[in-house]
Amino acid sequence: MLEIWQQFKQDYLIKFWNPTAAVIAAGILSAYYFGLTGTYWAVTGEFTRWGGEILQSLGVNTEEWGYYKIISLDGTIFSRIDGLMILGMFAGCIAAALWANNIGIRMPQNRVRIVQALVGGALAGFGARLAMGCNLASLFTGIPQFSLHAWFFTITTAIGSYAGVKFTLLPMFRPPLKLKKGAGQVKQSDPNQAKRRFRIGMVIFFAWAITSIYVMQAVSIKLGFAMLCGLGFGLLIERAQICFTSAFRDLWATGRAYMGKAIIYGMLIGTLCVFSYIQLGMNPKIMWAGPNAIIGGLLFGFGIVLAGGCETGWMYRAMEGQVHFMWVGVGNVIGSTLLAYWWDDLAPVLALDYEKINLLKSFGPISGLLINYGLMIACLVFIVWWEKRFIQKAKARLATA
Repeated sequence: MLEIWQQFKQDYLIKFWNPTAAVIAAGILSAYYFGLTGTYWAVTGEFTRWGGEILQSLGVNTEEWGYYKIISLDGTIFSRIDGLMILGMFAGCIAAALWANNIGIRMPQNRVRIVQALVGGALAGFGARLAMGCNLASLFTGIPQFSLHAWFFTITTAIGSYAGVKFTLLPMFRPPLKLKKGAGQVKQSDPNQAKRRFRIGMVIFFAWAITSIYVMQAVSIKLGFAMLCGLGFGLLIERAQICFTSAFRDLWATGRAYMGKAIIYGMLIGTLCVFSYIQLGMNPKIMWAGPNAIIGGLLFGFGIVLAGGCETGWMYRAMEGQVHFMWVGVGNVIGSTLLAYWWDDLAPVLALDYEKINLLKSFGPISGLLINYGLMIACLVFIVWWEKRFIQKAKARLATA
């Protein structure tokens, strides 16, 4: 029995998970999350509330801002579905990182990286909230909701990330390497450290899971389920290292399309699950398909590459102890709060005068479903084509070198 546990522990708790399987699992879990809570897997809306609450504590009346009238500042992080889900994500990320002994404070190597983190994170946060969703609500879970704005956001995020890759290749973002005395020495680690951390991770995992079940029974089924889903999302993104930034950046910089294809597979499965819930009477989340989604996507795509991580990416990396990504999170909150401040000036021009277009209503349930699938398959074909083209060009350069 002990051998079986040790093998399970090594294969499924310590080793990294297959990204494709993990992203598909995230797509299915996000569909159930929508079905039982009525909302979709999203994080930047809650980050914007955090910014509003911080300003409130400083005496600013943010409740009168138009953006907070849309997303609401009611309750606290401990009473909102999004708040508890995000706390569950952090718990899942920490537990998973502890299982694998993958935690350690890692400082940025230079000040340029901190500036990148803050500015890139702020651009991404601003763009995400302008478009009413980040790589989750306006891409991974937004497209399965059949909202046209998600397609505008996704396409322009790809364009913005391409520009971001070109920009970050400039010499100023490549500071000279500094050799340190003793850098080649291997630091001896405590042989019992991994065991201690694994146990702490298990304590965090079970404590959050048990608390979630208690909340489901004693307080609210939706809140408890959001806590459990957050735990699951956190485990998936940390153990499989799911990062949408790498999906875009790797495609443009190296031609590597593995994560990009995995994300599309997850959306293909998630779309069918969400469609089933919609046919049962659930209302999808549809947002304005206007310039806000286009500009927001461009800013978001550029910002995540500049920062080095998207919303899911910075969350699990920050929980692993990578300080750079903690600054990305701070930038996200700042950027999304700035958008809330300027929303009343920007919204009439960029968002409110445009339609919220639901593909299912515009084209009918079956046609809308087929159009959504057709667009996703077209993206998959493009990614595969780009990957092959990139490899062929690389081989040609080697042959002529």
